Amino acid sequence: MDNQTWHALSEQLEYSTQAFINGELTDAVSGKTFSSLNPATGESLGQFSQCDSADVDLAVGFARQAFESGVWSSKSPSERKQVLLEFAKLIELNLDTLALLESLDAGKPISDTLGYDAPATARCIAWNAEAIDKLYDEVAPTTSDALALVTREPLGVVAAIVPWNFPAVMASWKLGPALAAGNSVIVKPSEKSPLSAIYLAKLAYQAGLPAGVFQVLPGFGHEAGQALALHSDVDCITFTGSTAVGKKLLTFAGESNLKRTFMECGGKSPHIIFPDVKNLDKAVATAAAAICYNQGEVCTAGSRLLVHRSLYQTVVDKLCQQVQDWQPQNPLLLESKMGAIIDEQQMNKVLGYIELGQQQGATLACGGKQVLSETGGFYIQPTIFSDVTPDMAIAREEIFGPVLSVIAFDSTEQAIQIANDSEYGLAAGLWTADISTAVRVSRALRAGTVFVNNWDGGDMTMPFGGYKQSGNGRDKSLHAIEKYTELKSTWIELD
Repeated sequence: MDNQTWHALSEQLEYSTQAFINGELTDAVSGKTFSSLNPATGESLGQFSQCDSADVDLAVGFARQAFESGVWSSKSPSERKQVLLEFAKLIELNLDTLALLESLDAGKPISDTLGYDAPATARCIAWNAEAIDKLYDEVAPTTSDALALVTREPLGVVAAIVPWNFPAVMASWKLGPALAAGNSVIVKPSEKSPLSAIYLAKLAYQAGLPAGVFQVLPGFGHEAGQALALHSDVDCITFTGSTAVGKKLLTFAGESNLKRTFMECGGKSPHIIFPDVKNLDKAVATAAAAICYNQGEVCTAGSRLLVHRSLYQTVVDKLCQQVQDWQPQNPLLLESKMGAIIDEQQMNKVLGYIELGQQQGATLACGGKQVLSETGGFYIQPTIFSDVTPDMAIAREEIFGPVLSVIAFDSTEQAIQIANDSEYGLAAGLWTADISTAVRVSRALRAGTVFVNNWDGGDMTMPFGGYKQSGNGRDKSLHAIEKYTELKSTWIELD
């Protein structure tokens, strides 16, 4: 499709703005609504059900009822697999719609949502569906007068609180394994991007998922999110978002029923270019993409670029050339590589960090300005800072925008020290032609994922999550399915 077609579709698109509870679209109990804006234009996408504790009580009750009835939890793995494969198929048949919803809701380029977000959502559901009937329980090696079984059972009611930067993908990372394992799931999407979760729930119901097994509660974190975290009949909170909110959810879990908590939180990921890099141009192009992709609103964004001093100025100059290809445009233009920041609040936060970086002595090498303000949308140029020291705020705090801090180092040991000097530990990357350096530095980096001579590589077979204050637990891979099950030991004494 061409640009005109995408714009025409966006004007004709019909979508739901209500909560999805027990198989039905419904208003919030209070009747309250909130507005969600299109980041590209600043215009409202509609009035959404503003769910709070009353709606949480309803949804949790239906989720528990569905779980205890066994309508989903007691189905065989192969039966759950067939329903989830149908769900994935329906997503694939509606990729254009899901991609457009993500672009309108989150300001993401349509080429990205069509090329990655929408198909990745379908792949995640299908992968977990295919995996669930290939996981075996265990027989423990014990004496001949006993049979010792180790079995997995679903947790129960899972509440998934998902972010606005990858709304559908992050929801699928929770939904796929949790549903495959037999749980009932309640998704609380960000109030900034609620469209795709509601749409996915409707497709899942159409695919045959029983009422109450997958529900969606639009609303605010301090209302619906907090109520879910404090609810004593929720067995698990799984969350992707900021570290500050993750800490609150852990506290709420402790204050209520000690529910399982899996947190995927913030990052300030180091990206290291060693002097023996084989292809410097490729490394620099990748470093530019690692901070510009999705407007820098990525928890694994390579926001700290550590460069050997012998290459430093060359890399800074090349970066400023590279980011010219990443200037923001309307997300519905197929040629757009970088879209709009999620909202005015986030845009002002990013602009504040750009100002702070200059105040603290960093050099603004290029970018740093708001652009396209006449559209009503929220756009910021890719921004490169040089002469950054590790103690500066722009080198330590998660900005969540297209702002890159370039830091010089003189030795491998210093690079490792700077990279690990962070409260975060989500991702890290390095470029080197020496296999020994690659292995030794990868082992030394305190991060959940390390990329060698690439950035953001991986697929559904690899677990994703962080060290330190980047969280706990893991999304993706068989390790994720394990997180949504309880282990039961059964000791049978034989006559």
